[in-house]
Amino acid sequence: MGAFLEKPMTSKHNEHGEGNGLRYGVGSMQGWRCEMEDAYHAKTGLGDSLEDWNYFAVFDGHAGDNVAKHCAANLLQRIITTSEFGNNDITKGIHTGFLQLDESMRNLPELASGMDKSGTTAVCAFISSQHLYIANCGDSRAVLCQNAQPIFTTQDHKPILPGEKERILNAGGSVMVQRVNGSLAVSRALGDYDYKKVANLGQCEQLVSPEPEIFCRDREPADEFLVLACDGVWDVMSNEELCQFVHNRLEVSDNLVDVANQVIDTCLHKGSRDNMSIIIIAFPGAPPVSEEAQKREEALEQHLRNRIEQILGEMASIEYGALLKELARENIPDLPPGGGLHAKCSYVSKVFKELHPKLAETCEMGNY
Repeated sequence: MGAFLEKPMTSKHNEHGEGNGLRYGVGSMQGWRCEMEDAYHAKTGLGDSLEDWNYFAVFDGHAGDNVAKHCAANLLQRIITTSEFGNNDITKGIHTGFLQLDESMRNLPELASGMDKSGTTAVCAFISSQHLYIANCGDSRAVLCQNAQPIFTTQDHKPILPGEKERILNAGGSVMVQRVNGSLAVSRALGDYDYKKVANLGQCEQLVSPEPEIFCRDREPADEFLVLACDGVWDVMSNEELCQFVHNRLEVSDNLVDVANQVIDTCLHKGSRDNMSIIIIAFPGAPPVSEEAQKREEALEQHLRNRIEQILGEMASIEYGALLKELARENIPDLPPGGGLHAKCSYVSKVFKELHPKLAETCEMGNY
């Protein structure tokens, strides 16, 4: 995961669906990384007695995508078939499912041989008609939003956290440059068996723990949306910025895939160098499309077009990067909160290519 491309891969993998009063949209992009190691799973209606339940999960792989893909394909079934989940002890069922899956993956041939050393973070949500269960293992994150503000968020599992550091030291490891043994940036993950070899310690006492942190909340009418995303998003957007941005975009469009893609494009322009995957789950309380917000968006794009035309008229040979710097100096009204000018880079690029086709290649990320 250390190497980067000369320019980012910006094609998206998308999915959307609805059921049980929820809507969801997924956006996933390789970005600057040489490989795509994220995976996800989204499902409304889990069948049989769980038809009114829903499941969403994001997995951020490292040192390969094998564990992330295996978890995306198997974690849900592993959890819902536990005896605890079947007996309606949902929290215990999720906990058991995580640990069982992590133990069983040791027997996959490529992992058992040591040829594959991959691991993955995991953040998942089970949503019923009344409750919201969120489990987190690593530094992918879940954020629940009401009134454009985060009201709940998971905590990233980093080696420098006191409890995590204590476990690492007790297992004979160290924390250097904020990493486990100076190498791994997360203190909890599935897979990563090179960090789970201390014979006299339990499964959750190793250098890297597969134990999820699990939260349960009652659903509320004020719930707007839940976001699950890997750290490529959180590297450049705070919880508050993301909530404000998604809330604002939902007032302009009810297309959740489009909103998800706008998030990861904005993060790319903000400087994220990682793979990025995000699931946005909209509750009945999500903000509706507003005609006033759509008019503001139209006015913003017309203002940007006018300014681009003016700048190109004054500086005929200006390249795209220099144009962005010119626009960044200005006080442009009604830019999307949490995104700013970065959120409109795709639109600025589109207008620039239309008006200045001879320098269209300067719009490529990496050239500015």
